[in-house]
Amino acid sequence: MLLEHLFAGEVMRHIWLSGIKRLEVLKPQVDDGGYDLVFEASSIVRHIQLKSTFRGSTVRRFNVNAGLATKPSGCVVCLLFDEKSLNLGPFYWFGGGPNQPLPDLSSFAVAKHTKGNAQGIKNLRPNLRVLPLSAFAPVGSISELAVKLFGNAVAPVQHNG
Repeated sequence: MLLEHLFAGEVMRHIWLSGIKRLEVLKPQVDDGGYDLVFEASSIVRHIQLKSTFRGSTVRRFNVNAGLATKPSGCVVCLLFDEKSLNLGPFYWFGGGPNQPLPDLSSFAVAKHTKGNAQGIKNLRPNLRVLPLSAFAPVGSISELAVKLFGNAVAPVQHNG
């Protein structure tokens, strides 16, 4: 939850400094829709599924909820963070442009439950797909990520601090 708040705050700061004074951030009360946050700025709505891992982690695949594909401009942001300072970045992006759907997930493996049933069988989780980190595009900064989220409506901004 802390990383989600830090991420939302960094995006909000960038959007504000780029000249857009209205950014809505929405949080679903139930997490079965495939997204963790909804951002709206300049008539662009982004449903965002957040994934995170610490810098240096060996995690290289992430379960993505296929329900995200039913949302307008759905996307997945994987953020790496420093374990000691909680500084965010770099980021990884899986999504289309503003007002574009989530890329097709059908070619990715269906996720399995982490624990087996009474017979030791790990059942499939048909609404989850396993995306390798290599399916994500690297994004070096919040400024670059804001452009991925909102396109040319967001001007690049240099932050001090």
